[in-house]
Amino acid sequence: MLRKLVLLAVAAGIVGFAIFWFVTIPATVPASALTPHTPNIENGRTMFYASGCASCHTTIGQDDRLKLGGGHPLHSPFGTFYAPNISPDPKMGIGSWTEQQFVDAMLKGTTPGGSHYFPAFPYTSYRLMPVSDVRDLFAFMKTLPAVQDASRPHDVPFPFNVRRSLGGWKLLFFDDKPFQPDPTKSERWNRGAYLVNGPGHCAECHSPRNLLGGIVTSQKFAGGPNPEGKGWVPNITQAGLKDWTVDDIEYLLETGNTPEGDTVGSNMAPVIRNTAQLSKDDRLAMAEYLKSLPAVEGPRRPSK
Repeated sequence: MLRKLVLLAVAAGIVGFAIFWFVTIPATVPASALTPHTPNIENGRTMFYASGCASCHTTIGQDDRLKLGGGHPLHSPFGTFYAPNISPDPKMGIGSWTEQQFVDAMLKGTTPGGSHYFPAFPYTSYRLMPVSDVRDLFAFMKTLPAVQDASRPHDVPFPFNVRRSLGGWKLLFFDDKPFQPDPTKSERWNRGAYLVNGPGHCAECHSPRNLLGGIVTSQKFAGGPNPEGKGWVPNITQAGLKDWTVDDIEYLLETGNTPEGDTVGSNMAPVIRNTAQLSKDDRLAMAEYLKSLPAVEGPRRPSK
């Protein structure tokens, strides 16, 4: 009897492992989605700044925000992640990548080698981007300077460094459906909703996270502890911006100045350097969407 129970347990373990292995296979975008496409470089430039690529991937120690040698650390409870070289260098960067590989990375969180990316790379938001915008972004990035700096390996301890387990994380927290406009809202509101939730990935920092690192959806945009462990990220729902106008928010996205005459700093400063490069129409669209967010109370900020 005991032997049968052991055999059953082993068989169940094998079946369970096989199911886990199957459901955690890294996904890719169907090749049929990559129909003939003439890249729009200007739109690619917009997507570059909206996506904040330079905020993390700029080469450390220089001011040219178009040199994407990477190296900046992102500290988290799961380890320290280092932004890789995403310049067009064919050896150290992504210069040898195919368009398909870039699209898979952005929309599925899958590496060219067929493994899962850590969600420190915010593909959880980028997945809202249409394939055409991602292809335009790739075309723009190929026009940037090549940087020959090697990417630094992540410092992530076991068991968080087991990339296959990220397939399970994706099952819990990764919805790869593209952005769907709200037909009851204006064109500008929908543009703002896309930019904020998709390439802008604002929720990645402005939302609290659970113990597994997933965004607490009921408190999306409600602020909370800085994901890097220092400081507090503000609430950008109407609980935090109730006294701000759409113009106030647009002006902040252009200049970094608040209605009270203060200036944003810390991790928001490089974000402003990106949104300042967007058109005023796009900043107003983002502002209109943010102003429409209902008030949501976030985690209680600890008293000093």
